[in-house]
Amino acid sequence: MNKILIAEDEAPIANLLRTALEGSGYCCLWAEDGERAAGLLESEPFDLVLLDIMLPKADGYEVLEYCKSLDVPVIFLTAKGRLEDRVKGLRLGAEDYITKPFELMELLARVETVLRRCGKTGRLLTLPPDIEVDTASHVVKRAGLPVSLTAKEYDLLLLFLQNKNIALYRDRIYERVWGEEYLGDSRTVDLHIQRMRKKLGLESRLVAVYKIGYRLEV
Repeated sequence: MNKILIAEDEAPIANLLRTALEGSGYCCLWAEDGERAAGLLESEPFDLVLLDIMLPKADGYEVLEYCKSLDVPVIFLTAKGRLEDRVKGLRLGAEDYITKPFELMELLARVETVLRRCGKTGRLLTLPPDIEVDTASHVVKRAGLPVSLTAKEYDLLLLFLQNKNIALYRDRIYERVWGEEYLGDSRTVDLHIQRMRKKLGLESRLVAVYKIGYRLEV
């Protein structure tokens, strides 16, 4: 399980991030200022830091230098949205730069991308009680037995595993899995989800959300 440090001085934002990330299978700790973030980084290993720039006691740029010395990747998550701010953050060594306000689904996708790019992703995803996904070999098992999924069904399963307990809109599901603009025809999404959840016995857990899309309940 990947461990993520949330360095953010606003408690409501930190709680939102923590809820979303832990719901997607990550372990999270929170630091409310730069000094606390540096202390946690020194005392235990992390796979990623979500880092606000405007932190008290030590700002995000200072914490970034500390992260670089420990080889911990950083995603800046900040209200400083000017082009020059984004360029500065990336040039200083951040792996990504997200401006507030942000969408949780996009944030989770970027977290996954950075972890994968930096070689810090775990290869085994689980959905209790009996579903396992080996992301290296693309093998899906239910109760220890392989389950044959199509490429789209596999991508849908990964998307829901990374967004547990979050209602996903059909248009965002289509755009993430099919990589094309959603034109309002939900039959493709619905058909693939119905087949995938039947194969995995998720009929009662991967539920339709009225006028929105689907949610994987854990």
